[in-house]
Amino acid sequence: MAEKVTRVRHSGRFGPRWFAHRALLSATATVLAAAVTVVPATATPLTVSPFAVPVAYAPGDVTERSDQIRDEQWQLDKLGAEIAWRTSTGRGVTVAVIDSGVDGSHPDLAGRVLPGLDLVSPGGATPPDPVGHGTTVAGLIAGRNDDRQGVVGLAPDARILPVRVLDEENRYDDALIVAKGVRWAVDNGARVINLSLGGSGDSPALAAAIDYAFARDVVVIACTGNLATSPDAKVWYPAREPGVIAVSGLERSSNNLWSGAITGRATVLTAPASGLVGARPPSGYWRVQGTSFAAPLVAATAALVRSRYPQMSAGDVVNRLLTTAKDIGPTGRDDRFGYGLVDPIAALTADVPLIGHNPLDDNDSPGVSGFGSAPGLTPVNDPDAEQLGLSGPQQETRWRARAAGSPDDVATERLWVGSAILVALLTGAALMVRRFRRAHR
Repeated sequence: MAEKVTRVRHSGRFGPRWFAHRALLSATATVLAAAVTVVPATATPLTVSPFAVPVAYAPGDVTERSDQIRDEQWQLDKLGAEIAWRTSTGRGVTVAVIDSGVDGSHPDLAGRVLPGLDLVSPGGATPPDPVGHGTTVAGLIAGRNDDRQGVVGLAPDARILPVRVLDEENRYDDALIVAKGVRWAVDNGARVINLSLGGSGDSPALAAAIDYAFARDVVVIACTGNLATSPDAKVWYPAREPGVIAVSGLERSSNNLWSGAITGRATVLTAPASGLVGARPPSGYWRVQGTSFAAPLVAATAALVRSRYPQMSAGDVVNRLLTTAKDIGPTGRDDRFGYGLVDPIAALTADVPLIGHNPLDDNDSPGVSGFGSAPGLTPVNDPDAEQLGLSGPQQETRWRARAAGSPDDVATERLWVGSAILVALLTGAALMVRRFRRAHR
């Protein structure tokens, strides 16, 4: 109808103003299409609804499944959790989550979280996990398995020891804060430590703390990092510290490396990293992705093994995880998948000879494994810092590093930007049409 009116007013001819009008509308449509396409389908937090259809299942399956969140935990099927739980559920093992804090009031973590330590706000943060990252990590490790509701962890009877080192921006400025957290966790009963954080350089202080953990028979797991939050594609520290199990991530329901994962020579194992559903404070859920969320699945597997073999040394636990991993890349260890996909069933049941040491630990002095300076970016105003290997408190207070994972709804910011663009363009187009019509009356 609009085109017909335009032709009448132009006496059947296409004038220059008509072409300008059409060009404006075409440009508007193009920009709007571009704005809409940047918002991914998983941009909003996942909510529980009795009318929702789980994305991982056909509509016909829904009637037999009582909880959407539980049904979307594809990683449990991928890792054979139900079979593994026949042998071990992680009971009696404490896993330290050194992260953004953990909200122990979340329904899926009730009774699973021990009193912890807040090194960011010594007086105690309100809420206990302002970011939600650590709560998601904890849920993947030890979410309750006493009903069909919510998130269940791979080691559902393990206990979580929370240590907060990440601030409200999900970052830490000082590697010493992480080192202090590691030592405190060791001294307070942790048998497994999960570090879903890191940066680009090394830290002698953190290396010494990790050696302290090894000396006291603790397994340490860390994520390899995400490309989106890294200045380069080098495996993050502390994941590349000798002796640490460095975990990279896989795409949903496949053995393909997750497109956002950092991997390299230091990679040791892989685990699911995308399309995951996690606990979100105070009582919700969200979709997450990142090597941050692959690492806790390996930490949970270590907890299962430590519960099954309580007298086994940390070094032999590490060796068992490596030798029983599913080789999903080139034969043997490779730079993309390490030893392969962690396999809880095999780790619990395979016949693996004891070796009495950690096969990943080269016993080098702390912090001199040859990778660089400290967690986070190169110290400011010092382009040669990484080559010089600067260390010590004065330099460490200037580094910044962060967690390696985020909710898929991070793109919500793009949604708001796109909405603003949409409103502005529609308003502009309406004004142009109005002026155009007035000029031809």
